[in-house]
Amino acid sequence: MILDLHAHSIKSDDGRAKVENYCQWIRKKELPIDGFVLTEHRQFDFESDYGPLAKEFDLRILKGSEVETDYGHVLVFGVSQPLVDAFDFASIRLPLHQVLEETERHGAIAVPCHPGRTRVGMCAHAEERGLVPGVRIVEVYNGGSRGSEDAAAHDLAEKNGYLGTGGSDAHIVSHIGRCATRFPGPVDDEATLVEALRSGGFEAVTWKSTS
Repeated sequence: MILDLHAHSIKSDDGRAKVENYCQWIRKKELPIDGFVLTEHRQFDFESDYGPLAKEFDLRILKGSEVETDYGHVLVFGVSQPLVDAFDFASIRLPLHQVLEETERHGAIAVPCHPGRTRVGMCAHAEERGLVPGVRIVEVYNGGSRGSEDAAAHDLAEKNGYLGTGGSDAHIVSHIGRCATRFPGPVDDEATLVEALRSGGFEAVTWKSTS
């Protein structure tokens, strides 16, 4: 199963895509993905029910979050109300160690995203201040990153034994599916997504060169 693990809808402050339009684009362009995860900025969307759209378009539509830490932006999968209560998702400078500890404690998982970017990525912060224990996975393909930024992300993962994911970081419809993550088995909901990420065996894939 192939999922785009990093996408933003109009629920995000800078998102310009409706979820239905993502679904229509995926089917119209016959993109080779089975679904996507909505990782809205600094929040978790408890309200929206994408079940009918998922059924209509035969796609997995899952939800996560993108939070901001002192080591750059981080995707969080497996979000629950207790986790939202554990730290302020709206903060723009969360301590990475706190995000890692709380996600682990609440059965979720944190994945630093676009680590090769300056300021909002992990690489530069790690070079300056050292690594933070507890990171196991980083995003190595990001649809909005330059080639050199993805290369830095791959280098970070290789040097430190991190697993790598892919996500489009789409904010507009035509960017969905530029990068994704291939899992060896089915991923039906947020809980099985966390299990699949913990189990390993997945790989990051990209189609940026042909987008």
